[in-house]
Amino acid sequence: MTTFAVRYTYDDRTDVRDVVRPEHRAWLAGLADAGTLLGSGPFADDGTPGALLVLRAGDEGALRGLLAQDPFAREGLVAATEVRAWQLVLGPWAADA
Repeated sequence: MTTFAVRYTYDDRTDVRDVVRPEHRAWLAGLADAGTLLGSGPFADDGTPGALLVLRAGDEGALRGLLAQDPFAREGLVAATEVRAWQLVLGPWAADA
């Protein structure tokens, strides 16, 4: 399995994100329970709205297929997605890498 760092950039529809967020977080919780999602969360600064997700998948194609199932993606709330394979070397997640 490859570890990927995924950067979401959200569009400006905060009101729609607020409505869809519970479904989005439930979807993420399911991925965490399955061991696919290592961590996720929104950026905390006042910059461009978005989030960082760290996930495991067989390859980038499988990862992108998974991301397409995200309720935020389904509703068009993700304006851009940057996917980078990440070579995890140190830290608590590295033990499972």
